[in-house]
Amino acid sequence: MEQKQLAQKAISLLDLTNLNDDCDDAAIEALCARAKTFYGNTAAVCVWPRFVKKAKQCLYGTTIRVATVVNFPHGGDDLAATLKETRAALADGADEIDLVIPYHAFKAGRRGFAESFTLKVREAVAAPAKLKCILETGELKDEELIRAASDMAIEAGADFIKTSTGKVGVNATPEAAEIMMEAIAESGRTVGFKPAGGVKTLEDAGTYLAIAAKYMGSDWASPESFRFGASGVLDALLAAMEGQTASAGDGY
Repeated sequence: MEQKQLAQKAISLLDLTNLNDDCDDAAIEALCARAKTFYGNTAAVCVWPRFVKKAKQCLYGTTIRVATVVNFPHGGDDLAATLKETRAALADGADEIDLVIPYHAFKAGRRGFAESFTLKVREAVAAPAKLKCILETGELKDEELIRAASDMAIEAGADFIKTSTGKVGVNATPEAAEIMMEAIAESGRTVGFKPAGGVKTLEDAGTYLAIAAKYMGSDWASPESFRFGASGVLDALLAAMEGQTASAGDGY
């Protein structure tokens, strides 16, 4: 794929993200403005739950979705709190819920608990809202664990499986992407994929799209099936559209 074509496609698949601890209303306004680029809109913005209403207001009249995060970033065991957070975000207008599965429990062998937890959140996220399950692959580490977590999330009804929170030492990697995409392909289900954290360059974007194409075909990736979770890559993509080079920031 030619560089400008790749960059424009990647912009359309981007969940432009601000999950910084110091985020405020002004930062949300800036994020939403950046999501509306000269070369097309990003797929979504991803924000803390407390900013869902603000983002919806800023994006009124556009097709840009508002995603938010729950059980984030630690992937804890408090189902009641997670359900409360999820329902409040949906009531505020969230289009997509990015759930950190209780990966500590999953890693410790409590797979039934992790599955039940995910199923309960799935029940709370009624269509047309989407559920994206964050596996935190950099913490699971083991290939078999990553595959098992992928299969669990898919079986529990995830609309997307997502690599990472962007808040740990190792986030999206091509190796994890291969495992997750294979799980999607073999499931036979309509499930999307989202690499998140560490996607900073046009080359990074191309790497993950190539992995998706390997398993699902070159026409598979669309906003309904594939997202990038990033804050810093947009500058690099815009620079590519303008025939320039730029390095992305260090954000999520």
